[in-house]
Amino acid sequence: MARIAGVNIPTAKRVPIALTYITGIGPHTAKAICEALKIDSARRVNQLNDSEVLAIREYIDANLTVEGDLRREVTMNIKRLMDLGCYRGLRHRKGLPVRGQRTHTNARTRKGPAKAIAGKKK
Repeated sequence: MARIAGVNIPTAKRVPIALTYITGIGPHTAKAICEALKIDSARRVNQLNDSEVLAIREYIDANLTVEGDLRREVTMNIKRLMDLGCYRGLRHRKGLPVRGQRTHTNARTRKGPAKAIAGKKK
């Protein structure tokens, strides 16, 4: 198994697909990495030699924010919003949808399972 950015990427998959297993790298970025390093996107990870894996690792380290650093950055951005007390920060703090979605119905992912209203009988 090739280990890139602290993640064991699957060896049987094509290189662009395998790179998407790294947090912060999507299909478009994975394809761009292959083009920049002139790696054929039809090749599999187990067909790469050590120098190509090293080149991918160095390219990612030099040009992209991935895995732990990316998670830390996102978390710090959310904490900053919460400390400011802005609307988005308050929505994060209350565990409600942040981007203007309705909450009268739906929003169960953010709000959790529905709670029964006590004392209400039919």
